[in-house]
Amino acid sequence: MNDLENTTVLDESLEEISITSRGQMKDILKRFMRNRAAVLGLAIIIVLVICALFPGQISGPDYAKPNLRMRYLPLSSQHWMGTDELGRDIFTRVIWGCRTSLTIGLSSVLIACVIGTAAGCIAGFYGGWIDNVIMRCVDVLLAVPNLLLGISIVAALGNSIPNLILAIGLGLMSSFARVTRSAVITVRGEQYIEAARSTGASSLRIIWKYVLPNAMAPIIVQVSMGIATAILTISGLSFIGLGVPAPTPEWGGMLSTGRQFIRDHWNLITFPGVAIMITVFAFNLFGDGLRDALDPRLKS
Repeated sequence: MNDLENTTVLDESLEEISITSRGQMKDILKRFMRNRAAVLGLAIIIVLVICALFPGQISGPDYAKPNLRMRYLPLSSQHWMGTDELGRDIFTRVIWGCRTSLTIGLSSVLIACVIGTAAGCIAGFYGGWIDNVIMRCVDVLLAVPNLLLGISIVAALGNSIPNLILAIGLGLMSSFARVTRSAVITVRGEQYIEAARSTGASSLRIIWKYVLPNAMAPIIVQVSMGIATAILTISGLSFIGLGVPAPTPEWGGMLSTGRQFIRDHWNLITFPGVAIMITVFAFNLFGDGLRDALDPRLKS
């Protein structure tokens, strides 16, 4: 009879969650849309995604073809941002660099999210010595700056895009683990978790079906913040020569090659720098707005 009662309680709680989920989503969307800064960040992100998906249609395919006769051309109707030291169109390279930066940023954040979320769920759900071991390893990673860790990994493994993704992903993993652990700790004591345990559900099933879905809000916010951090790290590594190998366009690499011409040709570094600034700014605005919208304490 106890198992039957617990099963009934679990079914009723899950039914109540499914009924109220649509209303919660509407409230979250309303709170997000009231935040004009967050909406602006989302609009910029949509534009960036379009540029990353269709760079050839927006700017043309010849981002790496040099033309020494057209070096250092000023801004014009044919070259909106001028040309660089090899006669390549800067606007074309900035648009293609958007694809490079977003691809590496999203891939590294995906790796960090998967590994960090799994580690945080295990540490927060089981606790005890498992929690201590996992979180001490996370503390070691937190003690090393992302840029320094990226320099070490790329210098050891070689200068390539997969190694760059791995380096940035490992650097961001610790923040995902800590955020997930704190969210799981607040969820694991709820009544529906106890009801799921009483029905004989395994720990893995409880984590996957009940704990993780109810701890997703801070993880989603961390993803948006992590992309901004990843793009800054990519640009920093490319600026010192350990990022994306040439001739693939990347904003940090464009800054690195154009810094020696800054006095005579300001456009070589201005437009890639503005692209980095706008992208990071947009993801930070979007992340802040998403955090405020998902926080139930800010409903008023």
